[in-house]
Amino acid sequence: MKTIHFYLDFISPYAWLAFDALPKALQGISHKVVHKPVLFASMLKHHGHLGPAEISSKRDWTYRQVLWLARQQGTTLQLPAMHPFNPLGLLRLATACDADGEPNRFVCEKLFQHVWCTGLDAADPERLLQLNAQLAPGRDPVSAEVKQALQAHADEAIALGVFGVPSFVVDDQLFWGQDALPMLRAYLKGDPWFDGPDWHAPAQCRVGIRR
Repeated sequence: MKTIHFYLDFISPYAWLAFDALPKALQGISHKVVHKPVLFASMLKHHGHLGPAEISSKRDWTYRQVLWLARQQGTTLQLPAMHPFNPLGLLRLATACDADGEPNRFVCEKLFQHVWCTGLDAADPERLLQLNAQLAPGRDPVSAEVKQALQAHADEAIALGVFGVPSFVVDDQLFWGQDALPMLRAYLKGDPWFDGPDWHAPAQCRVGIRR
């Protein structure tokens, strides 16, 4: 059985699409999924990137594309009232719902639906209070230990080379993006391509110019 570490941030519509499609993508494969909430913004800062929603034309395209992709895969997706927003409240709540900071699928689904299935303000304090009461976390979401656990997830992800969400790490191999699910499935089923030269080709391609 393979263990898949799923690095996610509830702010990402692509993470929601991947989360909803994952059971089908892994059907028939013996596996365990470990959910790792991470602050996407911390990865952007580490790598010196802007988020898709921070570039106006890319923001518009991102929303159109995810709405299209949701329609194609049969996933409910409604843009929240405001985006981007501060997801820390949601990330800390998810982390607080498990002693090891690794929330189960039920918790993650509730949080994703809170953001992407209502059209409401995902960071609204009253809604967050209601969500907290519903999930009844075993730890205080604003406690130092929960904050440290969430930071540890981000540090771990960056050390593994994770640069965005959703990302899946299995056997120290990284698969990034909702559209990487077929690739992840092929790897888990033992496709020999992953032992061939193409998987290792990036190491042989030198950087020609830097900006």
